[in-house]
Amino acid sequence: MIPYGKQNITEEDIKVVSEALKADFLTQGPKILEFEKLFANYIGSKFAVAVSNGTAALHLSTLALGVQEGDKVITTPITFAASANCIRYCGGEVVFSDIDPETYLLDIEKVEALLKASPKGTYKGIVPVDFAGRAVNLEAFRKLANEYDLWILEDSCHSPGGYFVDSTGKQQNCGNGNFAELAIFSFHPVKHIATGEGGMVTTNNEELYKKLLELRTHGITRDASVFKNSKSFAAGQEVPESSSYPAWYMEMQTLGYNYRFTDFQAALGISQLSRADKGLERRRAIAKKYFDVFSKNSKIIGQSGVIDGHAYHLYVIEIEDRLGLYNYLREHQIFAQIHYIPCHLMPYYQEFGWKVGDMLISENYYKNCISLPMFPTLTEEEQDFVIEKVLSFLK
Repeated sequence: MIPYGKQNITEEDIKVVSEALKADFLTQGPKILEFEKLFANYIGSKFAVAVSNGTAALHLSTLALGVQEGDKVITTPITFAASANCIRYCGGEVVFSDIDPETYLLDIEKVEALLKASPKGTYKGIVPVDFAGRAVNLEAFRKLANEYDLWILEDSCHSPGGYFVDSTGKQQNCGNGNFAELAIFSFHPVKHIATGEGGMVTTNNEELYKKLLELRTHGITRDASVFKNSKSFAAGQEVPESSSYPAWYMEMQTLGYNYRFTDFQAALGISQLSRADKGLERRRAIAKKYFDVFSKNSKIIGQSGVIDGHAYHLYVIEIEDRLGLYNYLREHQIFAQIHYIPCHLMPYYQEFGWKVGDMLISENYYKNCISLPMFPTLTEEEQDFVIEKVLSFLK
């Protein structure tokens, strides 16, 4: 059986997790901060906050950005539902905008047209997605966002290690915080770094970083510099103001959530991160092989291609008889997948008035797209078998 994606757990991974399980902490322990610092360094951001999963990362981000009832936020329909759902969690209104047919990413020209069609202040933010691992040009989106006073939340779940090159020729890593207020990542098993479940928020904004830390743990803080109650109240008796707050004291200052990460997950994440570049190199080699073969076949309508900075969480091809190919591959134990059913056509979002025909490029993409096996431990023989079966079907 060849799946579309697969985790790679090594003996070293098992060793470090075992060591963490035997240590003093299972939930919030020292490995979490270590992983956060290493991940921030890998991405190039100032701060990182580890959370329970990628959806939690999105939810906390929209909370930290202040999304409220009725706020309009723009995102792409070609993404996992969580990219849109996080806006709804806060009561905001999701406004879908179509994709670029060449990149499969949110089309900046269509976003600009949306913004121009309404008075300034109508929209609050943009959630672009580094779909399949291809980096959104956030420099261009930042310029547009500044013009309309919008924040940017970058969904980089597919693209740790991905990048684009800015107008000065500098490499800009996905999630580095240079253009987006916040960015999020996922550590689901099929992602580049696997911790079972898990996620990360990265930022260069210290105020947002502190908000995320508070929201991650029930809205509770142990930072004495921001306590609101008196020291006497905290102690339960009259004490001099010059004294310290009792060591047990903490305050819930906002409504937060239990979106905490665990120490043994962090240990696994550190181990996985240590070979992230090697995994990325292998993904790019797999992509090149797919591209070299399929670019010669006229029945391939489109494909992910060979793109500098692409992180290749997925390798997508487009063909007319997508259902036929999907079933044919499954008959041969190749479990390709479809990414994604357009979010605006999910029954939940159709209740808000979205309908077939609203996002024509996304809808046409969905009719043709299929994600082929893409993971670092995919062998040459397995990839050759996948290619052989795709070509056999196309004949």
